[in-house]
Amino acid sequence: MSHYQNLAKNYGPTPFDAKRGEGVYLYDQEERRYLDFSSGIAVNALGHSHPTWVKAVQEQAAELVHCSNLFGIPSQQRLADRLVKYAGPGRILFCNSGAESNEALIKLARLHGAKRVGRKEGVCFGIVCAENAFHGRTFGGMAATPQEKIQGGFRPMLDGFSHAVLNDIKSFDTAIDNSTAAVFLESIQGEGGVFPADSGFLRELRALCTERGVLLMLDEVQCGIGRTGHFFAFEKSGVLPDAIGMAKGLGGGFPIGAIWMSEPYAELYQPGSHGTTFGGNPLACAAAHSVLDVIEREDLLKHVRAVSKNWHIELNQLVNDFPEIVAEVRGQGFMVGLALKCHLNEVVASVREKSLLVVPAGHQTLRLLPPLIATSEQLSESVQILKAALSELS
Repeated sequence: MSHYQNLAKNYGPTPFDAKRGEGVYLYDQEERRYLDFSSGIAVNALGHSHPTWVKAVQEQAAELVHCSNLFGIPSQQRLADRLVKYAGPGRILFCNSGAESNEALIKLARLHGAKRVGRKEGVCFGIVCAENAFHGRTFGGMAATPQEKIQGGFRPMLDGFSHAVLNDIKSFDTAIDNSTAAVFLESIQGEGGVFPADSGFLRELRALCTERGVLLMLDEVQCGIGRTGHFFAFEKSGVLPDAIGMAKGLGGGFPIGAIWMSEPYAELYQPGSHGTTFGGNPLACAAAHSVLDVIEREDLLKHVRAVSKNWHIELNQLVNDFPEIVAEVRGQGFMVGLALKCHLNEVVASVREKSLLVVPAGHQTLRLLPPLIATSEQLSESVQILKAALSELS
């Protein structure tokens, strides 16, 4: 177990020191190999050290790493062009992380609210989020996240946030009032326990937001960039939000975040209204381009949709085999939550001892986040390891 005395204590003890990664595998200091279905918490979309990604980052590092947004960055514009093709007509604002993406969305909502009421600041700035949400650990993100473990010790929170029940359109209808500027929610709640927003609910919510003149903003930080077998998780619902937040998988391991804003809301950001020193720097853009290159060249969206079907069937069999421990399987594509009735930490530790890495989440949920390159054989291997661990506990 690792002990680093000069690091802050905001993280718990770690089970081992990571040394290197290759494909879907992570290696510790003793060169023990783990099937990594944590993927750096949904970051390593291409797995570890993908040759295309490594080559792109190495070449860019030798040419230009950073120059700030005081100067034009052609690769940044090209990346925006590519993301707009996935999201729809609009504009992209780059930053460095999911939390920053969400902060930019919160600021967009405030700008929209101010414009709606004729620039009377503080009159129309409310944001309705979902219960059980997680939107980051900045003050805006914490205010949007109604969890004691996130907000505890940091109150008072930023004002203007309220919360409604995910997949309950009446709850959102009641929560939206004349002070509301935006509705903000995850297409699939990740940290909260892998709870997807239903397609029908999203369509009703889209109609409600349009009727009330409020923005529909979707947090795709964890569930986006191909993780569900669609570039964005909301796509299968057929809705078009007004703004999207993204990060994690976009850089394939290098920090980058972004928001997409549809027209005319993209015009709300003008010079001086927001900024970031590192956001969209040449090295981050090179990493993101390589991720998109591989996703497109290897048709990884189709791959995820194809191989995840049987994987989900195998995972659901665990519900039948271990009804006293496993409650249900939730999620889409390569973002799956195994809801347990008990023993969450024991299962996480047990599968790690059997060389599978997973991520715990809320509501007693074991999260499986394989890289998009994972094969059907590797997916099946994860189920066999889970089965072995559950057998020991049952």
